[in-house]
Amino acid sequence: MSRSTISDEDLRAYLAEQLPAARMAMIEQSLRDSEALRRQLAMLARDNDQGGFSVGEVWRRGRLSCPTRGQLGAYLLQALDEGPREYIDFHLQTIGCRVCNANLADLQQASASAPEKQRRRRKYFESSAGYLRRDT
Repeated sequence: MSRSTISDEDLRAYLAEQLPAARMAMIEQSLRDSEALRRQLAMLARDNDQGGFSVGEVWRRGRLSCPTRGQLGAYLLQALDEGPREYIDFHLQTIGCRVCNANLADLQQASASAPEKQRRRRKYFESSAGYLRRDT
């Protein structure tokens, strides 16, 4: 990735660790190779520390384009209409939002462990049912 293809918005997203891992690695390599790019990054970091925000920065920090956890759950259950489903596909795969991908992985893990939790609850209930008293 050449310095000319790395925008200020890319560098701001890099600082906020909001880029896909592969893109972060490419920018990091470019930073190692370019003193000018490191100076640009330092200037942007200083601007952010002083409260200077671009529209893109406000958008990213507020996660305004991110679907809610409930929407991600509906996506996982394939309960969304085509438009929202396509947007979430785009958001997860093309944009590569790390926060939403982490949320989706968490939901997938919780979904996979749900049958085991239900089995354990039933086992505990059945093993303790004899200890319950009837007040009749």
